[in-house]
Amino acid sequence: MTGLRWGILATGGIAAAFAADLRTAGLDLVAVGSRSQEAADAFAARFDIPRAHGSYEALVADPDVDIVYVSTPHPMHHANARLALEHGKHALVEKAFTVNRAEAEDLQRLAADKGLLVMEAMWTRYLPHMVRLREIIAAGTLGEIRAVSADHTQLLPSDPAHRLNALELGGGALLDLGIYPISFIWDVLGAPTSIQASGRLVDTGADSEVATVMTHAGGAVSTSLSSSRAAGPNRAAVIGTEARVEIDRFFWSPSVLRVFAPDGSLIEEFDGRPGADEGRGMQHEALAAERLVGEGNLAGDILPIAETVAIMGTLDEIRRQIGVRYPGEEAIDG
Repeated sequence: MTGLRWGILATGGIAAAFAADLRTAGLDLVAVGSRSQEAADAFAARFDIPRAHGSYEALVADPDVDIVYVSTPHPMHHANARLALEHGKHALVEKAFTVNRAEAEDLQRLAADKGLLVMEAMWTRYLPHMVRLREIIAAGTLGEIRAVSADHTQLLPSDPAHRLNALELGGGALLDLGIYPISFIWDVLGAPTSIQASGRLVDTGADSEVATVMTHAGGAVSTSLSSSRAAGPNRAAVIGTEARVEIDRFFWSPSVLRVFAPDGSLIEEFDGRPGADEGRGMQHEALAAERLVGEGNLAGDILPIAETVAIMGTLDEIRRQIGVRYPGEEAIDG
């Protein structure tokens, strides 16, 4: 089946960006659900959506919805995605996919049992410059990859009640920002064979800075940095024996990729930024979800659900090392 009918669960800023890109790509956005009818109606009017539901339950029960985009804060992802799957809907779930591996595994099992696609909305994986990066690596242009580095650092609100600083809301730089460099490193080097993490916590117990050093198959090393209290370069690099790739600020969004020889000479420049009428870039993950369902490939390919689950395990280990634990995880670990 192709041409899926989309429903959006929640009406925040990321939902608005996604809705705009669905419209730009000509995809079939048919419904939105919010915790209030007023918010749903306003969102529906803004994006010309036929049906507005005043609850998440009503959205997932809509028979004209095939796939639900879950755009709530990540502590709610597990329950919201589960709700969609239990009602027979495919689910595209914003990153971080869940707050821990146990929740991610539960969604993976449920989707498999139901014969449905559940996929992490890590939009970076599907952007043109990342597609080109994987082509360059596959062609052997870089030689043996020895190191990867990436950072995601922003100056965000320090208010203890802000979701980035509140543990009960899944606060912390790692799950909100650090997920990007960690997923990028996984994309290039695969699973880490060792993880060393260091972090700084704020008074609420949430992490404001996290740095990692990881090793990977063949001995390659990676470094990542995330911060919610200071803005850095926000670039990424893949360093090989024959060449290196540098990705401009902001590496996780549509960007410019350059390949350099060891002497610094430019081999290639690829500009993956969209034109004025091409949207923000979130449509690429939606198109990938539609393709996977159409192919019957519910395990995924560019970011398989098994890899999403394993990445959540990496984040769990990083949080263990820096001392961040979310409320209720004791019961989940049970």
